[in-house]
Amino acid sequence: MFKAVFFDLDDTLLWDEKSVKIAFERTCELAVRKYGVDRNEMEAAVREQARKLYASYDTYEFTQMIGINPFEGLWANFLDEGEEFAKLKEIAPLYRRGAWTAGLKALGIDDPEFGLELAEAFPIERKKTALLFDDSIQVLDKLKGHYQLLLLTNGSPDLQNTKLTITPELVAYFDQIVISGDFGKGKPDATIFEHALKLLSLDKDEVVMVGDNLNTDILGAKRAGVTSVWLNRHNRKAGEIKPTYEITNLLELLPILEA
Repeated sequence: MFKAVFFDLDDTLLWDEKSVKIAFERTCELAVRKYGVDRNEMEAAVREQARKLYASYDTYEFTQMIGINPFEGLWANFLDEGEEFAKLKEIAPLYRRGAWTAGLKALGIDDPEFGLELAEAFPIERKKTALLFDDSIQVLDKLKGHYQLLLLTNGSPDLQNTKLTITPELVAYFDQIVISGDFGKGKPDATIFEHALKLLSLDKDEVVMVGDNLNTDILGAKRAGVTSVWLNRHNRKAGEIKPTYEITNLLELLPILEA
């Protein structure tokens, strides 16, 4: 019998992918107005340059371990404790400006000053856009009081808490919130799951992990011996990592827990 549910945050409860997309569209619109570029081409160019630049820093291995992606780096401040976060805080302004300037350059525009303007606009636009999936609150309402609920999210504590600040309705549902940057390792490392189990004083067979990411949520749960539910909203293929259960929306979680 399950006593608790661990939930991932980004693209499980919080529609981060769409929020980032909207922030890109609004920021790239500034370049459309100034230079007449194609908005989609601009977005694609910045995304590509951001990935390349992000992977070039010596902090990359740390960001991979904690679970901080290149697009979070475009709006995170990294006001977190620890040497690696201090490095990220120092790098962040250069990274943002570099990614947007390189994106412009890929379209034949050499304008570092405008690159900085875009770099400063993106975080503002991202903070304006906080989207929850329609079923998130609906399901949390049904579970609260019947199960212990724990939020298990990868990322910079400062950034993840910013996301929770701009979606305040989420926080009250959770008995515990575990952020990889606080713990020191991220999903799929089994130790962060073991840490979460200790916080709730539960055994691995008493909880279920719900998440959208096979490589972090589902693989991590498997390594920790925890039942996993893969939230596959976009009909993606599973590949080699097999979840215990697969659902297409959060409402389908309820009969799994009741069974």
